[in-house]
Amino acid sequence: MQRIPCVLMRGGTSKGPVFLAWDLPVAIEERDELLLNLMGSGHELEIDGIGGGNPQTSKVAIVSPSLHPDADVDYLFVQVMVSQRRVDTAPNCGNMLCAVGPFAIEEGLVKASKDLTRVRIRNLNTGTFVNAEVQTPGGSVSYEGDTAIDGVPGTAAPVQLTFLDAAGSKTGKLFPTGRTQDLIDGIAVTCIDMAMPMVIVEAGKLGKRGDESPAELDADKEFLRRLESLRLQAGLAMGLGDVSDKVIPKPVLVSPAKSGGTIQVRYFMPHNCHRALAITGSIGLATACVTEGSVVAQLLGGVSEPRLKQVRIEHPSGGIDVVLSYTGTRGETIRASVVRTSRRLFSGFVYAAVSQRLAG
Repeated sequence: MQRIPCVLMRGGTSKGPVFLAWDLPVAIEERDELLLNLMGSGHELEIDGIGGGNPQTSKVAIVSPSLHPDADVDYLFVQVMVSQRRVDTAPNCGNMLCAVGPFAIEEGLVKASKDLTRVRIRNLNTGTFVNAEVQTPGGSVSYEGDTAIDGVPGTAAPVQLTFLDAAGSKTGKLFPTGRTQDLIDGIAVTCIDMAMPMVIVEAGKLGKRGDESPAELDADKEFLRRLESLRLQAGLAMGLGDVSDKVIPKPVLVSPAKSGGTIQVRYFMPHNCHRALAITGSIGLATACVTEGSVVAQLLGGVSEPRLKQVRIEHPSGGIDVVLSYTGTRGETIRASVVRTSRRLFSGFVYAAVSQRLAG
């Protein structure tokens, strides 16, 4: 058995182990096989590992000091599949991202300031940069506070995340097809790459209201088949190639808000409906809200002037507020910030069996 130092953390509405990069194998194949073993991947409950049996609780963050002048630490996100023995390092995860700043400070990678510490993070999955502002009263990370986020019980200290250059995170273009709206199988979609590549479709176009529960959507196999067909075709159109074994682009249903928000969404990961909403997804959706011609803007009746400075996105567990700012000579560059919370759950060692496939 291998014994590896580990910190289990909740980041936003996700949960998973956080590792220092030097505690894991350098070789990618060996590292990935180790993660599959320690998470218990390949079983729907991940019963023989520390994974939670759900995509939201089967995530890994790997952190290391950064050599980039604009970053303090590097963060690699690993989505570990639950039932399949497979990992995906293509996307970023904004929920686990909000655990990276506190972890980096407590592990001594970043020196804490007296009250508030800014941790500059480079996401290795996408090459994008994010600033995390962590509460550090007296020079120590505090997890206690009055901030509540939907999808997580209780309150905790806020962690503000500002995405600095999220446009074209994987494809190099905000709208990879060159259009704000495309037709796939006769259905209007928006293919956008802002923090996370997504294909956005109005729920009604697929025969849904948009307020269905995740369990209800997951149980509709014919609907999931149609959604996957759209996703596969969108992946090709976005230049991502065959995405059948990738978790991007994420398919998203949008519909009119019901509780005073801007828009209502159902976000898929990509084959199960998220119980809340990915932070990276919220960044792209907020951007689509203020981009003329997108499916989302069209649903909202067009882009208002002046453009929105805050967007509230309703999801199955409540909502996420995204603050938007506009820079550049014509306000053409959009920056988005969200406030989340995190918590350190335990620290110690995780044990994993040595893979016989690699050992042999």
